[in-house]
Amino acid sequence: MAKKPSKDKANSTGTIALNKRARHEYHLEERMEAGLALQGWELKSIRAGRANIGESYAVVRQGELYLFGAQFTPLIQASTHVVADDRRTRKLLLHRREIDVLIGKVERDGYTLIPTAMYWKGNKVKLELALAKGKQTHDKRDAAKERDWQRDKQRVMRQHNRDA
Repeated sequence: MAKKPSKDKANSTGTIALNKRARHEYHLEERMEAGLALQGWELKSIRAGRANIGESYAVVRQGELYLFGAQFTPLIQASTHVVADDRRTRKLLLHRREIDVLIGKVERDGYTLIPTAMYWKGNKVKLELALAKGKQTHDKRDAAKERDWQRDKQRVMRQHNRDA
């Protein structure tokens, strides 16, 4: 007989936070997975669903990658003995060769590193980073027109299939 997953396992899978604006604001190209160096109170606030990566970005400093602007709102009961900074700079954990590739693309090719999703992988928190270039205003308008056109096209096709 198969074992039922425990409650901890059921709660520890899935997406923690998404950056939905990233697809609208940037041309996303290459994606890669990075670990996060977190403190205990941050992990507790993530489990409570208090993570926000909407305005965050990654920066290269001294050959390392750091996450800026991510907000983990501290829980009052979890961080009584620690002075919690909810927007502190957090180190991203990647292999050296992956960091070197990202440094080359960011410094030479003018890419930006944007976090697109934060999720659980086993019992670890992972961050999906995307190499991105900013969109111009006309690109955003074109993307909106294309999205609307695809939606209308699907609607017409569904209507046509019902009539046939």
